Amino acid sequence: MRVEIWSDIACPWCYIGKARFTKGLAEFAHRDEVEVVFRSFELDQHSPKGTTAPVLEMLAKKYGRTLEEARGMEEHVAAAARAEGLTYRTEGRDHGNTFDVHRLLHLAAARGRQEELLDLAYRANFAEERSVFDPEVLVALAVEAGLDEAEARAVLGDDSAYEAEVRADEREAAELGANAVPFFVLDRRYGISGGQPAEVFTRALEQAWAGREVAEPAPADACDPAGACPAPRA
Repeated sequence: MRVEIWSDIACPWCYIGKARFTKGLAEFAHRDEVEVVFRSFELDQHSPKGTTAPVLEMLAKKYGRTLEEARGMEEHVAAAARAEGLTYRTEGRDHGNTFDVHRLLHLAAARGRQEELLDLAYRANFAEERSVFDPEVLVALAVEAGLDEAEARAVLGDDSAYEAEVRADEREAAELGANAVPFFVLDRRYGISGGQPAEVFTRALEQAWAGREVAEPAPADACDPAGACPAPRA
């Protein structure tokens, strides 16, 4: 079975949803026969490359809130992340264009190190004092993931490198009807949107494996292309 996951490194529900999917997969009896592939989805592809803004300021502006209210929104998401055993910083994070991250993830996929780089990028963005919008940080993460430094620098230095792969992923997302991330597709037959609970993923994997129709789960938290990443649902 193949599971494809469309996500963006800037999406907190992708960070949380990946952790929940990993837990759900661990409870699936045939987990060793599941191939997981990560696909590109930019939440803000029109954001100018090289320009960043503090996340709290971005949230306050987008939703017409005060900085304190934006901080409260982030604290709600942080609580959901911490419930999954994830570290989540609510202060000091940047928001920007993630195109270079996606291109580097395609290089990592070609070298068999995609999930390693993705996990490192999530950790840098949400848990550490490291900006994934800094090319030097991206190179360091690539090396940590086991990629060649010179090759990583070459990709980052050429905007056309892996551009076609990123755009192909994004076209496929649109064709599949993905209008928010994370978005999970099981064997190109069943789509699951949002950071669902781990048990929902386990059940969906079991149903798909048995050839049964996968029941559509209840709506779950996700980020949309307008940049809306809501606080956890009640």
